[in-house]
Amino acid sequence: MAVTTPPIAPATEPPTAPVPTAPGPTAPAAALMTEPRRKLGMLLCLVTIVLAVLDMNIVSAATVPIVRDLDPVHGVDRLPWLVSAFALAATALLPLYGKLCDVHGAKRVLIGAVGTFLVGSALCGTAGSMEQLIAFRAVQGIGGGGLMSVTMVVMAQLKDPDEDGGGGGGMGGIVAGGGMAVGPLIGGLLADHLSWRWIFYVNLPIGLVVLAGAVLLLRLPAGTGRRGLDFLGATLAAAFATGLLLITEWGGRTYGWTSPQLLGLAAATVLAFVLFLRRQATAPDPVLPLSLFRIPEIRIGFALQGLVGMGMMGAIMYVMLYLQVARGVAATSAGLYLIPMAVGMTAIGLVVNRLEARGVSVRAVLASGALCSGAALLLLGLSGPGTSLWLVRADLLLLGVGLGQLIGHLISVVQLAAPAHQLGVATTGVRFFQTLGSALGAAVFGTVLARAFTANEPGVPLGAVGRMTGAAREHAVAGFVDAVDTVFLSAAGVMALVLLLALRLRPAAEHGEREQVRAV
Repeated sequence: MAVTTPPIAPATEPPTAPVPTAPGPTAPAAALMTEPRRKLGMLLCLVTIVLAVLDMNIVSAATVPIVRDLDPVHGVDRLPWLVSAFALAATALLPLYGKLCDVHGAKRVLIGAVGTFLVGSALCGTAGSMEQLIAFRAVQGIGGGGLMSVTMVVMAQLKDPDEDGGGGGGMGGIVAGGGMAVGPLIGGLLADHLSWRWIFYVNLPIGLVVLAGAVLLLRLPAGTGRRGLDFLGATLAAAFATGLLLITEWGGRTYGWTSPQLLGLAAATVLAFVLFLRRQATAPDPVLPLSLFRIPEIRIGFALQGLVGMGMMGAIMYVMLYLQVARGVAATSAGLYLIPMAVGMTAIGLVVNRLEARGVSVRAVLASGALCSGAALLLLGLSGPGTSLWLVRADLLLLGVGLGQLIGHLISVVQLAAPAHQLGVATTGVRFFQTLGSALGAAVFGTVLARAFTANEPGVPLGAVGRMTGAAREHAVAGFVDAVDTVFLSAAGVMALVLLLALRLRPAAEHGEREQVRAV
């Protein structure tokens, strides 16, 4: 509006210069921070994602020295809990992290999550037994559950309203792809040349930089300030997630699928899920509001993320199994085969960001990602005992190209559709459904593999294939490869469902048109 007053305003008029104020619950962070400061904040978020992804992948490269140092006799039997303890703690708290972001603001929650993660990392580095290390990994997981999920909330709030996209989800996917490949390499180098303890100590300097940057740089919207968090709902969600993860961890290995222990755990998990849904429908301030599922983009986005998590589990886990059992690749070398997939994720992320800036729709990107991922899994399903390992690498490169178009962009779809005061629970909900999908994929594909192998090689234990020799081994390996191919083809079917759901996204989900939704 034109200003017609003289240069010196009358004394009765208030000053017109902006006065710094505390960020309100819905004020965009871009309006509260200078452009250089906002970009530094985005860089800080990417460093945090690197920290999260590295920690998820770095431990796998140091399992042998950990066992040798802490428990040479029984350590191998307890190794799965190094991963499970972290995953259980991280997943169980995801819904609560989202609600805390909406109530208290993402900055406070990020600082708390990083601080807890660093305490857990320091404790892991000082562990004197496998029991201590497993317990400290759970502490680390409590903080680790917030590293990537809360960071995605922060990136969405740092996004300039004039920019297209969902607040850094695509770039986060690019960084995650690089970390997936670098993690095992860094873990191996630290374990070989320093000590396995440094795979945890290396988190400390990076995490301290993130903490200092979050305190000094970030100015984010405050939360709603409402009290009365739904701790009962969060507890029921944690019980359901923990039960599902334990079923996938124990099923077919520790306990048979029809054993009383596993059936009892399954019944308790279903009961926790039913009680959780009832609580979310009746709680005055639920931890995962069911109203979010009335928004088509969020409903479809959650389903897509769960299916993508399931498909990824069917790909990565069983490619590693195929390489080690059927092709005799050492466990440490098998991890190097993930590099082409990470390269594909990173490269396509850079390309897609530019294409979206030129008007390519999110729906087209998601459909392309599903097609590429499905094609890669179909090709892997045609693998045989003598397939060129370079062809396997090419298939994984194509798989990375597909997944790179799905992971970060699904977060963007959900964030753009979420009401501003529910951005936290919507974002962490995406991660929650991805984790649950991965757990379900582990159970379903594990059952598919076991039944297909038993049909091909009746009476031969799956674990005995690696110890066989001569003609018996060749026959068993052929039966194993056929069973793994069945898993890959099943995962390709999951990606076909991803394609169908992606095509159901409304055009409004492709181009932004969000102001009415955010005002709800």
